[in-house]
Amino acid sequence: MPDDPLQPDPDEDLVARARTGDTRAFDALILKYGEKLYGLVYNMTSHKEDTYDLLQEIFAKAYHSLPKFRGHSSFYTWIYQIAVNMTLNFLKKRKRRSGGMSLNEMDSAVQMDPALVDSSHMANPEKQSKLHELQKRLNEAMLSLSEAHRTVVTMFDVQGIPHAEIAKVLKISEGTVRSRLHYAHLQLQSKLQDYWE
Repeated sequence: MPDDPLQPDPDEDLVARARTGDTRAFDALILKYGEKLYGLVYNMTSHKEDTYDLLQEIFAKAYHSLPKFRGHSSFYTWIYQIAVNMTLNFLKKRKRRSGGMSLNEMDSAVQMDPALVDSSHMANPEKQSKLHELQKRLNEAMLSLSEAHRTVVTMFDVQGIPHAEIAKVLKISEGTVRSRLHYAHLQLQSKLQDYWE
């Protein structure tokens, strides 16, 4: 949903109503973008509880900041900027507090998250084991990336957001987005190379 100066923001009416205190309008915006924001935050944190906590904070901040929203970008871009910034700040605090997330915490989060468990393989323990091992390796590889690189990989590869939109959300050039993606992909390939051999 890239910003197009020729197209009106599809959320303009909901945003206008939410700014006047219409909580149902804001709830509609949460319903519209909640799942995408969950995917963004979860893929950056690899922790389900942290993701839910952060989403609550992101939506609260967005609601209280609505009077400052000027419409220079779409609501979608604006709330993504809030989500990315708050998640990056959280990751920095978590790293300072505990030295980062342990692989045991991450592994537990992966096993417990129904979004990452493929129930069609439950009847086949060997396939389930291989799927779990791959997911674990992917998460380890993602956690080895810097926050900046993990963010662009999450937005582009996981969520399918175009380079131009990522650039707007992160307030960087498209060239920087491409460069970070290229570097991150090389790192991920290197970390996962032995898995495919």
